Amino acid sequence: MSFLIAIVGRPNVGKSRLFNRLSKAGDAIVHDSEGVTRDRQYADGEWYDKRYTVIDTGGFVPEAQAGMLAQMRIQAQVAMDEADVIIFMVDSRAGVVPADREITAMLRQSTKPVFCAVNKIDSPHQPEQYMGEFYRLGMELFPISAEHGHGISGLMDTISALIPKTRAEDVAPPYARVAVVGKPNAGKSSMINKLLGQERLLTDNVAGTTRDAIDTHITRGDQEYLVIDTAGLRRKTKISETLEEYAVFQAIRSIDRSDVVLFVVDAIEGITWQDKKIADVIQNRGRACVIVVNKWDLVDKTISTADEYVAAIEREMPFMAFAPVVFVSALSGQRVHKIFEYVDRAFDQFNMRISTAETNRFLEQALGQHSPPMHKKRPVKFYYASQVATRPPTFLFSVNRADGVKPSYRRYLVNKLREIYGFEGTPIRTVLRGRDQDKK
Repeated sequence: MSFLIAIVGRPNVGKSRLFNRLSKAGDAIVHDSEGVTRDRQYADGEWYDKRYTVIDTGGFVPEAQAGMLAQMRIQAQVAMDEADVIIFMVDSRAGVVPADREITAMLRQSTKPVFCAVNKIDSPHQPEQYMGEFYRLGMELFPISAEHGHGISGLMDTISALIPKTRAEDVAPPYARVAVVGKPNAGKSSMINKLLGQERLLTDNVAGTTRDAIDTHITRGDQEYLVIDTAGLRRKTKISETLEEYAVFQAIRSIDRSDVVLFVVDAIEGITWQDKKIADVIQNRGRACVIVVNKWDLVDKTISTADEYVAAIEREMPFMAFAPVVFVSALSGQRVHKIFEYVDRAFDQFNMRISTAETNRFLEQALGQHSPPMHKKRPVKFYYASQVATRPPTFLFSVNRADGVKPSYRRYLVNKLREIYGFEGTPIRTVLRGRDQDKK
């Protein structure tokens, strides 16, 4: 499960710069994610042998209506509830302002470790002259310059001591671990109730009514599954303000533990910005996925057909084109029984491996049908291919120059793999290895 580091603070204190710097530590963990939205506010990072996910909570309020202080309260509340560690950023040049005191008062209620990063101290030799009044906040202070990198190592050395050491992957269980995710009120709880055949979760027609996350082992025929439900809000207060904040945090935690994700979307609302962010997590994490369009019984079929809805999903989230779509009603149970058929197929494809001999026959066929474009007036040569991983399927292509292979040709190879072998429900990763360089 991800170790979550949340960055909170008022606007213009340097949260985005620190976010970028901490996420750069994870540059070695790069996925082939052509077409994925680039404005995400979360990213993987690694500090020596410790891995984490860093989140800029301020990025989760696209069009806040209630003012800066309300936004900061939301940030602090989300961080206290969902993060493992909180970095509270302040501006050394501005000193302690009332907004800093307000958010400090909230963070003191947290049981989570809180570290105060005093930013914009560009001279690392005399930091104390800028930090005097910040000691009154009663937190452990770290003088930093997010722009120049000063002090970041001291902050991260302290935080990394709290991160569990990265272990080699445990042997995956033979059954599918299935996470049910989606924005609030899309019908996750009702969906799980139908899947499990019991009214286990508290459900209501008010967003945010699920309290606890409970993993449930179930057996259907000779197939076993672990169903991971996504925890809902920890508090009922100010639900309308905090829903968007919680959903992405919770999605990251649930998706990281899963093999197959049931991504529940609301047929009435259509694809929203929050759906896109959750989909981005699924794709970025490389998980198999089935898109479950819930409340389909409420849609006027004379206005919107299933084919039109699928086209809209592909238009709004083209990077999720690998995921099959099933239309259901959790309330009536319509087609819910079909979901496990999709899960089984996606799980099988997620684990599928093609022999090296077969992979090279595929490459020969693909090259014969469509040669790669020239790069700087020189030919791009493919030497061999092999599947180097499953979960998700990952293919390595040896070429003369990795940077000479255009993104469009990588997409062609992925599409050709799907055309020949299927891989329905799972992303496909590609790695290009040049004779004198690697490109992931």
